[in-house]
Amino acid sequence: MSENPPSGLPFSVLDLATVGEGHTPADTFRNSLDLARHVERLGYTRFWVSEHHNMAGVASSAPPVLIGYLAGGTQTIRVGSGGIMLPNHSPLVVAEQMGTLATLYPGRIDLGLGRAPGTDPVASRAIRGVRFDAGQDFPRDIQQLQAYFSADNRHAPVRAIPGEGLDIPIYILGSSTESAYLAGLLGLPYAFASHFAPTQLFAALKRYRDNFRPSAVLAEPYAIACVNVVAADTDAEAEHLGTTLQQLMLGVVTGKRQLMQPPVDSMDHLWSPAERQYVEQMLAVSFISGPERLEKDIAHFLQQTQVNELMAVSHIYDHQARLKSYELLAGVLRGVPA
Repeated sequence: MSENPPSGLPFSVLDLATVGEGHTPADTFRNSLDLARHVERLGYTRFWVSEHHNMAGVASSAPPVLIGYLAGGTQTIRVGSGGIMLPNHSPLVVAEQMGTLATLYPGRIDLGLGRAPGTDPVASRAIRGVRFDAGQDFPRDIQQLQAYFSADNRHAPVRAIPGEGLDIPIYILGSSTESAYLAGLLGLPYAFASHFAPTQLFAALKRYRDNFRPSAVLAEPYAIACVNVVAADTDAEAEHLGTTLQQLMLGVVTGKRQLMQPPVDSMDHLWSPAERQYVEQMLAVSFISGPERLEKDIAHFLQQTQVNELMAVSHIYDHQARLKSYELLAGVLRGVPA
């Protein structure tokens, strides 16, 4: 499985299909496609969408459908899940759905897999039913998926058609050392969610690399770090735009989720000192600045982590400002050596 482009560090996008105040999911999907086309022109490697449920402000509840829409509207960029929450689904159904996508868009589909439900416990029970504790089957379900994708599975009583014999790269996603250990054990690439759970980033990367076993798809560890990026022409403008991200995370901390909000002049009237501390802890791996500081801070992060790829999520209310942010980030990252 080839991962590196001809030169430079690969850089990619994670999109939660966040719905802004005053907008609809239909607006969000159109903007996601526009963003995918934009970053494709800018040389981004992949465009992933996540699985979330029961959230008014997040429309990415059906990743395979959204992946098909985005892949059909682009030409070369890889499109995939970041991720599909595997315990929510039958491995066979995932194999068939992703196999269909890989058949329609050969060589362009990624399958990122997570263990978490991507929602609250009540909605998780509605999704999983009697399989509410299916997270404990995550390692076995991954291996079942690999079997369905294998050409050798043609003699099995249950087959994934399409899907069987296709080269669909599997990535393990996580925010803990447990998922890092599993990715290393299986010899699969690993993507860490430092955009909302930065605490265990370095411990997880170390555990992944220490326990990595070469596999048929990967000879050496391959780690992706997902980070928040809000870039603008100046630090002040970026910090203003970044209050949208702060409000989003404040909703996570307080449980008062809402549609993505426009930026504000000050957050002081929106959060308490304790809430601010929690939000800032969650956003510890965030790059909110103009190009000069962005280049310096990202270079330092890459030196510290030695990750193979950087994936950026940008919660910016104004669509044009989000396009500009990814353009500025691409300008910074093009000069970063692989």
